[in-house]
Amino acid sequence: MNVKFVVNDYILIWNLLFQASISESIYKFKQKLWQNYKAEYNNTYQDKQNLLKDPKNFIPNDDMIYNLVLEMKDYEKIKKRSESYRLEMMKIWDIHKKESNLCFSQIIKKPFPFYTVYIVDEALDLIDDTTPTTKKESSIILGKKIDKKEPLSSLIQLVYAIVRKELKHLVKEEIAKAIIELAILNEYATRLSGKSYYLTGNPSLSYLKRQLYPYWLMYLGVPKDKMLTYMMRDKIVFDLDKYPYEKELKKMDLEEFIEFCIRNQKYIIQIEQLETI
Repeated sequence: MNVKFVVNDYILIWNLLFQASISESIYKFKQKLWQNYKAEYNNTYQDKQNLLKDPKNFIPNDDMIYNLVLEMKDYEKIKKRSESYRLEMMKIWDIHKKESNLCFSQIIKKPFPFYTVYIVDEALDLIDDTTPTTKKESSIILGKKIDKKEPLSSLIQLVYAIVRKELKHLVKEEIAKAIIELAILNEYATRLSGKSYYLTGNPSLSYLKRQLYPYWLMYLGVPKDKMLTYMMRDKIVFDLDKYPYEKELKKMDLEEFIEFCIRNQKYIIQIEQLETI
């Protein structure tokens, strides 16, 4: 998977205007705009879909609100912060790119399109995967604070959001949500970090993930005689004798595996509850 990180003024401004205010001065500025230019402010809100279809060539019908933000005293600081954040994310990506792409291809088993990651101020605290996918590009908006102690978590969050977006036609199913967590928040994170992340994720999906786990190991191509090592690594245990080894699972890509589990969910979730070590 390949990505590029971009700061786009229009996207940054739109999110400053219509996401939660990142400071008191921004809040007051937005209030002033609303009071004095209500119609123009509303029209700017409607720009989102057109803006995200082709950010590079976007020209607003009325750029007055954008220009007022560009002239705002705080905007230059916000833009610089966003640029610094972009460089930090690029550094994290570049450091882990080779290993990340290897892990990704081994776990997902299918190519993903090139992604443009539009960077906004990390104080906005958002990952927006509702951006439209076009023939020209796939994109996502990122503005999440980087954990200085665990910077790898920012990469994991980004990849997780991209995978959810690519499989959004399946994500309405709880099994799909659980498998995407197994793929990225658990296995991908484990391989990149060198320590098990299998007990992390949404607690409401924990039971379902444990039910899926034996099939998940088969999907990863783990031989039956190596499964105990994985169980000990991930602190999940199951009775090997209750699970015939499904050789065909390792030939599937992630989407095919999700569809297999959805089709067979009545069988999968009827197995007696597993125990955590």
